[in-house]
Amino acid sequence: MKIAIIHDYIKEYGGAERVLEALHEVFPNAPVFTTIYLPKFLGPHKDKFKDWKINTSWFQDIPFKGKLISPLRILAPFIFQSLDLSKFDVIIVSQTGAYTPNLIKKGKAIQICYSHTPPRYLYGYATARDWKKNIVLRVFGEIANHFLRLVDYKSSQNVDYFVANSENIASRIKKFYRRDSTVIYPPVDTASRYQLELKASKPAARSYYLAGGRIAKPKHIDLIVKTFEQLNLPLKIFGKTFGGYDVKSSKSNIEFLGEVSDEEKIELMRNAKAYIFAAEDEDFGITPVEAMAQGTPVIAYRSGGVLESVIEGKTGIFFDKLTVDSLKLAIGKLSKAKFISQDLVKQGQKFSSVRFKKEIKEFISSKLKK
Repeated sequence: MKIAIIHDYIKEYGGAERVLEALHEVFPNAPVFTTIYLPKFLGPHKDKFKDWKINTSWFQDIPFKGKLISPLRILAPFIFQSLDLSKFDVIIVSQTGAYTPNLIKKGKAIQICYSHTPPRYLYGYATARDWKKNIVLRVFGEIANHFLRLVDYKSSQNVDYFVANSENIASRIKKFYRRDSTVIYPPVDTASRYQLELKASKPAARSYYLAGGRIAKPKHIDLIVKTFEQLNLPLKIFGKTFGGYDVKSSKSNIEFLGEVSDEEKIELMRNAKAYIFAAEDEDFGITPVEAMAQGTPVIAYRSGGVLESVIEGKTGIFFDKLTVDSLKLAIGKLSKAKFISQDLVKQGQKFSSVRFKKEIKEFISSKLKK
């Protein structure tokens, strides 16, 4: 059985790329097709894909391509439409929400789309870049997005089976594409080797709060920073900034760590009092699950996919408004709450990589039998 994997682009390392890794682990001989591959931008994860068979488009040869990811959205449909993958039996499309990768020549192949979300910028969801501030860009963008929505819908009809990364995204697929989907939660590194270390080591000091991941506008890291500046509580923030979103603080209780390795991230989570997550309309939210898997409770904005992973009062606390006062209230509630470490770890383990790989293999096998 010949399998191909499609991914929008490989220039950053986040939840979508973790799914791509897991898919490649399930199908290690499958070539990956993408618009561009720029490992130098992946920081501590630059070697993650080095031994893969990655096929890039003509865009790979353009100067300054690293800065043209967003404008490429206009041309991306033509790039994917030019891909002739009819020699494959199964095509797995990893739809990150950046482009419209489903518009390919598939022939008789079965096309399965694992969707993190339909493009957020096309359907009114918060995005990393505030392109509407510039009136020229806003006018041009709205016109372009009108046609891109038409292309995106047409692209969705090329798919045989949709897999959504959460019930939240399944509802978007139904709303915008008029298609049903099967929910398979993304793989989370619940880190069994670290769990063994956790059991063998002394209890975590838990001397600070933690936030981070993909630092972009919809994540509202600025709100978290402002809250902790006022509370004067220790906060560590890890991750890479996207879309020109620059968050700073002169307060000594706020520490910016930059990009960290997987091992460093797990260690940070193990020793945190709580993981703070203020993302708006989050597709699923992998980092809160990673935190729970390390026995760390979550304080999360009541929005998006995190509602499917965090159990209020048992593995975390929700806050209802993207305001300092609302987040302060949640932090106060958490300081008085009692969480059982085993409950947190057990909830995190429900979303393991092992579970994801098993469900993906079973899903594809069931479709091949039809």
